[in-house]
Amino acid sequence: MSKTIGKVAATEKAPTTIDEFFFWTDQKRILNPFDVVKVGHIDESVTFGVVEEISHITDSASYLSNYISSDFGDANQEPNMHRIGMNFVKAKVVGNNENIYTPVLDGSKVSLANEKEVLQALGLDKIKNPMPCGYLEMYSGEDKIELPVNFNSQFLIGPEGAHLNISGISGLAAKTSYSMFLLKAIHEEYEKQKNKVNDNSVAFVIFNVKGRDLLAIDEPNEELSNKQKDIYKNLNLKTEPFNNVKYFYPYAEQTGSKTFSHGNRKDIEAQIDNNKAFRYKYIFDEDKDNLDLLLANMEDASGTMESIVNYIIQEHGGFNEVGNWAELINKVSEYTKAGRKSGDKEISVMSWRKFKRIINKSLTHDIFQKRTIPDKNEIRLKEAVSNIQKNEVQVIDIAKLDQDTQAFVFGDVIRAIYELKLGQDEKRAEKDIPSKIIIFIDELNKYASKDVPKNSPILRQILDISERGRSLGIILFSVEQFKSAIHDRVKGNCATHAYGRTNAIEISKSDYRFIPQVYKNMMTRLIPGEYILEHPVFRSLLNIKFPRPLYKQFPNG
Repeated sequence: MSKTIGKVAATEKAPTTIDEFFFWTDQKRILNPFDVVKVGHIDESVTFGVVEEISHITDSASYLSNYISSDFGDANQEPNMHRIGMNFVKAKVVGNNENIYTPVLDGSKVSLANEKEVLQALGLDKIKNPMPCGYLEMYSGEDKIELPVNFNSQFLIGPEGAHLNISGISGLAAKTSYSMFLLKAIHEEYEKQKNKVNDNSVAFVIFNVKGRDLLAIDEPNEELSNKQKDIYKNLNLKTEPFNNVKYFYPYAEQTGSKTFSHGNRKDIEAQIDNNKAFRYKYIFDEDKDNLDLLLANMEDASGTMESIVNYIIQEHGGFNEVGNWAELINKVSEYTKAGRKSGDKEISVMSWRKFKRIINKSLTHDIFQKRTIPDKNEIRLKEAVSNIQKNEVQVIDIAKLDQDTQAFVFGDVIRAIYELKLGQDEKRAEKDIPSKIIIFIDELNKYASKDVPKNSPILRQILDISERGRSLGIILFSVEQFKSAIHDRVKGNCATHAYGRTNAIEISKSDYRFIPQVYKNMMTRLIPGEYILEHPVFRSLLNIKFPRPLYKQFPNG
């Protein structure tokens, strides 16, 4: 039987409405924002509300009255009179079981909702295409309940809606952990479907951008407690790490391991020996068309740099004789000399010098080579991505690369996925290509912030994916510290948003204007493993929790 905790109070200055109501409750009753309460309404219907604000009031007329009642400011003195006090709660109406939305009446009893009623109130009882996204903890003490929460997967990865954006300050928001929790849930769900007669399949491309965070996602987390494992079981998820994983590391000539990575040398070599890791290179003849990606972080309002790239790709002015990256730099150097008469007269020597400065820094990196040696597990990333298989997880390590080279690799992979899904790869039949490819990228601000040059080819690709990707089956799971810094068209096309812990300056931005103030304030106090979710099928924002990762965790990583 539901526990009555108070009654609705409708006053002249604070009436109940179809959107909200107020109720009083005992001052020692523990309630929290996001808790669900129910009110008996007309025609024996029930109206559900979500707690937004909680205030404590007494019969004291002013602060001065309180001061006087404590013997004129003696903090250790017992008050001369006992103040009558109560808690006053504001609740947002989220539904009525008979769809009656007239305001609840003064004096109506307010009770705690039970598990079934909570699910009904929040629209979680009839979620189609369920995909675990965490769990709710509600109330306290003997009233405490814990409920699994599901997304509607068709609003997360299509076709109804698509793309996820996660924000939160560095270190405390656990953004990567939550992203991987969701990816694992998707991976597991599609594993169940792989033997069914349908066209549904998925693959994952994950960029590792910090240390060695994601370089062992197929190895179990030995420190995971039984309590954490039980949470996975309650969410109908297995307690095993990812499977069918391949790792791709930048090639490095000068290092003893031949790998440019924060990963442990022995671990990488073991992965290579097991044929689940590869070193990637870029070869001039096959990859020169991506030269424009090296200019992604540079403003090119006049289009001069773009003209130089086109001049090179179209093999004008002797560039048809260039066969590798070193020869390219040497040929470009010829165009940087004063008094040069050959070449496109509209491109100045100063522009060629600027172009050389930009590409020289990146093209001297060891990933730019003359050839690959397949027997040594060396590959071109574009070939690997273009050959991605159903339910395969590809982890691409770019953590140790400089920012411009990271952008080049990221752009190359995005371009390869786009071409694959557009059917430009004639080597693969459409039925063999995963119907959905999910791309996970941390630090989205590097590629799609409001400060990224408008001419950036990578920004154009991300905008295209956010706007057209759903129809193509390309889904973006993006992460950044501050949502307000991200390009409006990217975040505007994300159907699902997760908010982790952030700061007071961030919540003052326009991106948060529709979020109730008390929820915004909670965002500054969220702990790791806790998120506030916004999803199309949810009737209200939800404060969810999620368990620790199933895969191996590294110290200081």
